[in-house]
Amino acid sequence: MFKPILFGAIAAASFAQPASAETIYSIYGGWQTSPHSHISGIHPDTSAAYDTVFGWEGKSFEMPPYYGARAEWWNGDWSTQIEFTHSKVYAVEADRNAVDFDKFEFTDGHNIFTVNRVKRWDNALGNRTVYAGAGAGIALPHVDVLSDLGEHTYGYQLTGPALKLLAGARQPIRDNMIAFAEYQFTVSWNEGTLTGGGTFDTRLITNALNIGIGWEY
Repeated sequence: MFKPILFGAIAAASFAQPASAETIYSIYGGWQTSPHSHISGIHPDTSAAYDTVFGWEGKSFEMPPYYGARAEWWNGDWSTQIEFTHSKVYAVEADRNAVDFDKFEFTDGHNIFTVNRVKRWDNALGNRTVYAGAGAGIALPHVDVLSDLGEHTYGYQLTGPALKLLAGARQPIRDNMIAFAEYQFTVSWNEGTLTGGGTFDTRLITNALNIGIGWEY
């Protein structure tokens, strides 16, 4: 579901750019965490309200891993980017058990799609380019929730808006190829439904340190 949205957005943005624009396609991985957050909703087993705090784990290097991809079009010192980030969050066992969930996670992606505006400073650190920017978009997580009585929610949901901040540095490593390292901060507001008549509502924050490569055209 989410891949056609990403590819369609990239295609639309590509046609919208001037032919002279510098284009970079990038992929990255890294280490991603998520601090605890307040969560509330209706429990699918009892139809009773729950209101608590979950601790979240990222488990960046477990399958499916944390990763991202983006396309960016530069005109001078500014770029417009289309970005997809496949982050992950697992509710800490003790916290979810306290409100009668056997599983509560967004792990086949807490998928974030954003359109970013980014400024760069060429040769700010020797031959390295420094950049920083911000973006806005949507959260489309894969919701995997299992209640104590076996109500299983499993699928993608459009849960709300997302905002992103990023900053990093990149350098050329060969003709038309770059390497980069960056920090990303993302916040998303997520409201969704659970099988059996339940709901959830939580704000998720992710912090990520990314390492990636890109190709310039």
